[in-house]
Amino acid sequence: MPHEVRGVVAAKKGAPVEVQTIVVPDPGPGEVLVSVQACGVCHTDLHYREGAISDDFPFLLGHEAAGTVEAVGADAGGLVPGDYVIIAWRAPCGTCRSCLRGRPWYCFDSRNAAQPMTLLDGTPLSAALGIGAFAEKTLVAAGQAVKVDPAARPEAAGLIGCGVMAGYGAAVNTGNVGRGDTVAVIGCGGVGCAAIAGASLAGARRVIAVDIDDAKLDGATRFGATHTVNSRGTDPVEAVRGLTGGFGVDVAIDAVGIPETYKQAFSMRDHAGVLVQVGVPDPAMAVELPLIDLFSRGGALKSSWYGDCLPTRDFPLLVDQYLSRRLDLGAFVTEKIALDEVEEAFARMQRGEVLRSVVVL
Repeated sequence: MPHEVRGVVAAKKGAPVEVQTIVVPDPGPGEVLVSVQACGVCHTDLHYREGAISDDFPFLLGHEAAGTVEAVGADAGGLVPGDYVIIAWRAPCGTCRSCLRGRPWYCFDSRNAAQPMTLLDGTPLSAALGIGAFAEKTLVAAGQAVKVDPAARPEAAGLIGCGVMAGYGAAVNTGNVGRGDTVAVIGCGGVGCAAIAGASLAGARRVIAVDIDDAKLDGATRFGATHTVNSRGTDPVEAVRGLTGGFGVDVAIDAVGIPETYKQAFSMRDHAGVLVQVGVPDPAMAVELPLIDLFSRGGALKSSWYGDCLPTRDFPLLVDQYLSRRLDLGAFVTEKIALDEVEEAFARMQRGEVLRSVVVL
């Protein structure tokens, strides 16, 4: 029997979001119904509202969530009602050419629920990143629901579903930060701070946080930054080189995603260093670099999509690190809000006042 619940809907491009009654079907084969307990307010949701992802309005927003499995369809991958899960927006199929080559994080056929959620009048909703978790209940593919230790608080655990995983994975999975490495992270929002935490946990001996906001730089030290650079009045490339004996860092992570910060990350690397871009750029942006520098400096230029993660492997690991107090997920949570406060949370996010607002249901 379908479920009528409240959800946050972006009905038109650029219009304020609204809480509406939506209809969530019972799970079919390979699907699970999740009772959402918490969902972070991520910049990607704002991109959906602004029409920057696609124009498939109306959208059911929210994707950074944790909750409890309420019902399962056939072939639910061993999940049962009552399981505590983090929802992933990537669910490797296991059969595409990338999965078969042992690279499931690049899956070309990631799974989502087959049935749509709708408005009361039957209008299909486009679920943000195939999740739509700014809602009391949501329907996802079974492979998207990753079972984790229920001791993890939902407002903290849910953040692993997107921003924390993206940043942590950019350092650990994509950048392959190891013991004794030097790392610079440009941009100390939620993703950047997660990259700092990942680099610190991986054993980096020096983690340099770069931002234009002193408050964010102060916060970055809580996640493991050993040094900070305010690039508003300082050349960040020269500052990073000065903190690394003139050489530059082994891994530079751009968590902003604009041409200026990309070029800064490129130039602050040591010889043969790695650049990891995890900040999502505007499609119209372009970067111009001297070809001789690309050739002579060597190293690797990488993009990190969802932290190159495998959710079934990485989500439980991050939860374990949180429960053992090695990863302070609670420090990412600036405020807890209700469903009808998402629009105001978008404004605070745009003003740079929060790391994460989290909807708690």
